[in-house]
Amino acid sequence: MEYKILVIEDEENIARVLQLELQYEGYIADVAHTGTEGLIKYREGDYDLILLDLMLPEMHGLDVLKRIRATEQFTPVILLTAKSDVEDKVKGLDLGANDYVTKPFEIDELLARIRAALRFSKPANKEKDEHLLSYGNLSIHEQTREVLYFGTAIDLTPREYDLLHYLLKHPKQVLTREQILESVWGFDYYGDTNVVDVYIRYLRQKLDAANSKPIIHTVRGVGYVLKESANEA
Repeated sequence: MEYKILVIEDEENIARVLQLELQYEGYIADVAHTGTEGLIKYREGDYDLILLDLMLPEMHGLDVLKRIRATEQFTPVILLTAKSDVEDKVKGLDLGANDYVTKPFEIDELLARIRAALRFSKPANKEKDEHLLSYGNLSIHEQTREVLYFGTAIDLTPREYDLLHYLLKHPKQVLTREQILESVWGFDYYGDTNVVDVYIRYLRQKLDAANSKPIIHTVRGVGYVLKESANEA
């Protein structure tokens, strides 16, 4: 399958290099040099992924992103940012960007991030990947055991993965420590249930490194629940 990528980048040399590199990798790559042109091309085309520079003429990259996310949530967007754009990176992720790379970047890293984003994308017009589990901004691919949170790849140990996988298969359901132990560690496990608390803490630390918005919540005296916010019904 050929993926179609839109590069929205005002620096013509960078845009051309990206287009050539993407084409060399087998992608179809189109280029726009202003925010307005990029938004028009996005609306007219059927793109699988967008590389979006933030500092664009005519329309800022964040405004382009807002307009894209106002119509759909599925097309992956990777931001191209300067080192000083920390605030804009945060805003971009909050607005629905999947990932970002900081200029200057290595093309191999960018290509790897593109491949990851495409694997986890869920376009409405494409067949759903039966191996992909998602809830909110958290996704797990059961075949590759890859984990994404707010567009960032999370490196987990086998036990951490099994624990998060179990929680993700039961979103918004309060799970007791005993249920978690039996399902993740096995019925023959003999040990302190505090091991669940320890591994929950490990998971939270790694997820917080990608985005501090909590998704694993403690239910006092019972266990844990995976949900997007403490107030979610």
